[in-house]
Amino acid sequence: MKDCIFCNLELEPNQNIILSNDHCMFLQLEQAQIKGNQLEGAGLIIPILHRETAFDLTLEEWNATYTLLQDVKKYLDEKYKPQGYNLGWNCGEIGGQHIFHSHFHVLPRYEDEPLAGKGIRYMFKGAEIKRKNY
Repeated sequence: MKDCIFCNLELEPNQNIILSNDHCMFLQLEQAQIKGNQLEGAGLIIPILHRETAFDLTLEEWNATYTLLQDVKKYLDEKYKPQGYNLGWNCGEIGGQHIFHSHFHVLPRYEDEPLAGKGIRYMFKGAEIKRKNY
């Protein structure tokens, strides 16, 4: 996986390992660490070993992801003080996955953002996204 930016972290010099455990790590891009930035505090939990999607994680990696998520929340709550979170995986090209190394999005949400109160399902509710054949 020589071209994978999560297997070879040096390929994306703006990403930093913030927290980690034996099976996964929490990464943030430098711009996510800037107060007031659009994705302030956002990051990814990724397995250390290459796994294409969340469906490919081992039980140990699932458990490590859960454990790290608790640590990430504590870290983000203390450092950025968000009022909510969106969490999720994109799996497969049609599901919106663009980097085919499993990555779990951790997105802090803030009351002063334009879409405050809008969750993940919000983007699927408009008439413009109705499936073609239905």
